[in-house]
Parts: sequence; structure tokens; C-alpha cells
Amino acid sequence: METKVESLENNRVKVEATIDASDVDRRMNQTYKDFARRYRFPGFRPGKAPRPVIDSALGADAIRATVTEALINEMYPKIIDEGNIFPIGKPVFGNPDSMIEAGKPYIFDFTIEVKPELELSSYDEVEIELPPAETTDEEIELEMQGFLEHYGEYQDEEDAATIAEDNYPEIALKATNAAGESIATIDTEGRIYHIGSGLFPEAFDREILGMKKGDTKKFALEVPEDDASPMTVGYAGATIDLEVKCNVVKKRVLPELTDEWVKDTMGFDSVDDLREGIASSLKSQKDMVIPRMKEGACLIELADRVQGDVPDSMAEEEESRLLQDFFTQLQQQGTSFDTYLQQQGLTSDGFKEDVKKQAIDNVKQELALDAWARHFGMEATPEEISDEFVIAGIENPAQAEKEWREEGRIHLVREGVLRAKAMRDVMDKAKVTEVAFGDRDTDEKEKDEKKPEKASSRKTATKKNSAAKQESSEEPKAEADAEAATAEAATEEEAK
Repeated sequence: METKVESLENNRVKVEATIDASDVDRRMNQTYKDFARRYRFPGFRPGKAPRPVIDSALGADAIRATVTEALINEMYPKIIDEGNIFPIGKPVFGNPDSMIEAGKPYIFDFTIEVKPELELSSYDEVEIELPPAETTDEEIELEMQGFLEHYGEYQDEEDAATIAEDNYPEIALKATNAAGESIATIDTEGRIYHIGSGLFPEAFDREILGMKKGDTKKFALEVPEDDASPMTVGYAGATIDLEVKCNVVKKRVLPELTDEWVKDTMGFDSVDDLREGIASSLKSQKDMVIPRMKEGACLIELADRVQGDVPDSMAEEEESRLLQDFFTQLQQQGTSFDTYLQQQGLTSDGFKEDVKKQAIDNVKQELALDAWARHFGMEATPEEISDEFVIAGIENPAQAEKEWREEGRIHLVREGVLRAKAMRDVMDKAKVTEVAFGDRDTDEKEKDEKKPEKASSRKTATKKNSAAKQESSEEPKAEADAEAATAEAATEEEAK
């Protein structure tokens, strides 16, 4: 078989394949024999009916149509595999009614959309910032302060105390929408609130500053168009009428960090033991999380270098995959979509837009890895492709590989091997600057803010880490709490 590949516009190629006349005749002879054995023809023993009889009984074009379809179905995967073509759509065949003829070569063609070969603006090593691989004293102290905050208590201030940025008022809320209907998600008889927490828009905080115990205030809250506050989800750009009563002003009182408190509350012998436990937990979490952070940071930097647009078909396919994974995860967690939206402070439209952006980002990162692999001449050897089926734990890897080749899907494995090689190379060459997370520059933070929120597995991971700790350690449960807390901090940092 000979093939010619012609590049067309809009990431399409036209492929013309020519099958030798000898192969056509061989297939026709074999098919006639198969039909002669498979069907009964009056006056002839099985397998002995001549061609004219078979043609007369089944139709003059039955054999030709059967052989044509079989040849195309067999040759198409080979063309894709041997031509190193990466299709992202279905083929459209030219002259689909054409059929083979005895003694003549058979020519067929098809057009198909393929993965674009976009280039990068630079193939220099990426420059990224990561938290220090080693645990710092500042990180340990921050974690210890977090424990004190967790075990802190609220105490009532004097009646004359007013709501300020450094205290915690308990407020009652009544909210109504433009139609005068009560908003159940906001209404409460008592909620501990902290100025600057972000639960409400900033305008809400400004209105209640200065109130004291027993004060009641009514006001109209204009929710900004770009509002993402959890308590006003679904009301962006709208006005909410609020009645706020200050039940009492409280202050947060933290426990004193002493050996006795640590022993009674945390299960450690002393403050120094707690500090060592936190350091150990943070180190374990960093060893697990930082490589993933490094990979993510490299991909973001690499994707920014992609020159060209992501094909709609690839973005739509990735979007569909993201949604399927997301709803599967929600189902496993026993969480409804509406609950998730409320927890994340998202609207349905906002969520859809985020998924679209995430899909485009993901495809850009993949195409960036493809470009890197091409630029540096990386190849996926037959042995590496076969190894992928073994690594996958398939019962019969050789048979699975054979089936994938016959179905024209082996290019997906080759693609995965090349991207993995490119990813390792990018990470190995990356220039890494270690910085405390809070010290990253504004541009870095803005890049993170562009990343859409997805169904998060952070809490699931934290639970697994905590459970593993409790099962494998004889230390008190408080140590497992410390492990879970530090895991949460590390995974939250990764998500950023």
C-alpha cells in the first residue's frame, strides 16, 4: 500500500491510499472461497460453487462491496499508525460508493482533522517559583499559630464595645430580595462574623462597622457585578435589603502555648515535640506535593508560550471529559451540584465558563508538550509503547496492544509517551527559585487567579492522609489532627 498525505486548511489533511492489484485479487479470491463455504448453493457441494453462481445468488457486487469495506477498515488504522497522524475527528471519505475491481489497484482517499503542530515562542528552560523544599521556621510557627486559632474561644466584650476589624460580632440577619421575598440562605438568628472574611461584599462590612450590642441597622446592599462572596451567590448586580442586629461583640482568646496545654490538648509531650511533629508532617507533605506543584508551574509557563489557537473540537472534547470527571467525583462525595456551587461561591454560568477556560488551558499545555517533544526530536519506541500496556496492569498486554493497533488507537499511547518524556525534560531543565508562598510577585499570583476552580479532591486527600496516620501510628489522635492540618495547608498551597 502506498499513501500520500496532503496538508489542508484548518488543521485538516487529505490522505490518498493505493492498494496493489495483487492484494485486491488475493482478497477477492479469499472472499469468494469464504462465501462458497459459508452459504449453500443448490447443485454444489460446500466450498465448490464457482464465481458466476455466487454472483448470481448474492448479487454481482456483493463480493466487491464486502472486500472494499474490509480493506478500508483494515488499512485505515495502519495509515494512521504508520503515517504518524494524530486525528481529532472522524474521517470523511471521498467517493464513498467506489468499489474494487479485479486486476486493478484500488485507490481511496479521506480527509480528517488532525492535532495542530503549534510552536512555542521559546524553547529555553522555564523559570518558576516554588516554596522551599525544606521546612522553614516561619512555616512551623504559622502552623502552630493555626492550632492556637483552632482551639481559641470566643468571649463577650463589654456592652459598649463596637464592631471593629479585630473582633468578632455575633449578628442576626434578615434579608429580602427585590420582590420582598425572604432569602433563607442569608437569614440567621445568630452568626459569628469577622470583618474582612469575604463572606459578604466589602460594602456590608462598611455598613456594620461601629455597631454595638443591641444596635439594629437597615440598609440596601448593592452586590457588585463581579461579586464572588459565598453569602450572596446568585445576586451579583442585584440589590438586597438587609436588617442587621448586633447581638453581642466578641473577642477571640487564644490558649497559652505551654507544655501542659500541648500535652493535654495535642497529645505531644512538649511544645518542642509539637514543633518537631509539625516539621516532620510538613516535610512529608512537601515531598508529596512540591513535585506536583513543579509540574503544574512548568505547564503553566510552557502553555503561555504556545503560538496559535486551540481547535474548538479539542477544547470541546476536553470540556466534556472535565465535566464527566467532575460529576463522577461529586457523586462519589455525595454532594449535589447546587451545594458545590454554594460552597465555592459560584453561579452555574460562572462554573460553565470556568470549565471552558480550564479545558482550553489543558489543551494548550498538551500542545505545548507536543511542541517540546518535536523540537527536541523525542521519539516513542515500540518497546516503550508496549511497556505502557504492561504498566497499565492489563491481563493480556500483548493482545490489548494488538487490538489498539487494529482499531487505530495506538497513536494515543504514542502521544502519552512523548508527552511524558517532554514533561520530564521540561522539569529537569527548569530554573527554580525558592520563595515563601506569600512572597511571590504579583504576576505569579495573577496567573493563579486565572485558573478556574474545579471539583476539588483536596479534602479527600487530607482524609486519606489522616486515616493512614491513625492506622499506622501509636501516637494519640491529636498527632493525626496535626498531620491532617499540615496536609490541608500543603494541598491548599498546591491548589493556589
